[in-house]
Amino acid sequence: MALISIGAHMQRIQIVRHSIVVVAAFGAVAAVFAGPPVPQPLAYHTMADQRSWLGIPNALNVLSNLPFAVVGVLGLAAIFGSDVDRRVPFCDSWERWPYAALFTGVALTTVGSSYYHLAPDNARLVWDRLPMTLGFMGLLTAVLAERVSLPVAHWLFAPLLGVGAASVVYWYWSEVQGAGDLRLYLLVQFGSLLVVVLLLVFYPARCVGGGYLVAGLVAYAAAKGLELADGRIFALGGIISGHTLKHLAAAGGVACLVGMLRARAQLAGRCAA
Repeated sequence: MALISIGAHMQRIQIVRHSIVVVAAFGAVAAVFAGPPVPQPLAYHTMADQRSWLGIPNALNVLSNLPFAVVGVLGLAAIFGSDVDRRVPFCDSWERWPYAALFTGVALTTVGSSYYHLAPDNARLVWDRLPMTLGFMGLLTAVLAERVSLPVAHWLFAPLLGVGAASVVYWYWSEVQGAGDLRLYLLVQFGSLLVVVLLLVFYPARCVGGGYLVAGLVAYAAAKGLELADGRIFALGGIISGHTLKHLAAAGGVACLVGMLRARAQLAGRCAA
């Protein structure tokens, strides 16, 4: 009887967890689409630091994308490489694929974001945002697999990647039609991160290294704050802008995920009970 009671209690907890996440996700969708369309502000393309260097326009905003290539490649090496002991950082081999999408998106952001910052406009911004959606949806799927359900993550992986790409395509199409609408893209970026945070709060970790993921999310939040303070930071001495620091902070957040996978590999992929 005691075992049955414990099992029923755990089942109720699981239902509550699922309900909170599902309600929050649908609530975010409803909140975003309850408002009017959100066009891309043209002022977004005007960065505080427009200095050229060695013939490169907006040089620091361009060159500060290079760390994305470094951490992207290191991440791919962490999930596909192996040492002499064949240690892997996953409890199930399929779990490498969401991380592969994440780190591929990060590496491609180097190209897309550099291209955008050479001459910022809406058309170039597409190539900045497309690889970023790979990162957002890859991370969401990875956390779903690790904390909720591997089969559910497997089933949602391709559709989530498709929604991410579609959000950018739809935004740019709407801008070309003269009725710009960022809402779906904003939902992909911030809605996915909201769900990731909820999964971290309400679901126990199956594998070690969750602290690295938290640190990565904090770094990304800091990156968004630095982006908003772009001009104010540059005005402090004209040395570096908030947007440049945003790139470095975001790359640092990805580096935390690389550290997490390396820490798991050191433990030979052992999972928490």
